[in-house]
Amino acid sequence: MCRNIRVLYNFSPPATEDEVQAAALQYVRKISGYTKPSQANQAAFEAAVAEVARISHTLLDSLVTQAPPRDRDVMAQRARERAAKRYALNTPSTPAV
Repeated sequence: MCRNIRVLYNFSPPATEDEVQAAALQYVRKISGYTKPSQANQAAFEAAVAEVARISHTLLDSLVTQAPPRDRDVMAQRARERAAKRYALNTPSTPAV
């Protein structure tokens, strides 16, 4: 589950509300052990997601850096290249004919 949580700081354009919400949801899912909580736990689960998202916004707004903002397209391309290398190494080789 945690593989879906991405770095949200120092990007141009800044992280969207949806990205922060998705990261908060993944975090709460991970620590609670629930992908989808029962009805009895739904309110607590949703409150935790909202609180984590709020605190995440506070953190992102408070951080300071002198580094230039990262480009989302460049970071996505690097991730695709890493995945291609990783999955290319894990694929079975084709038998020689």
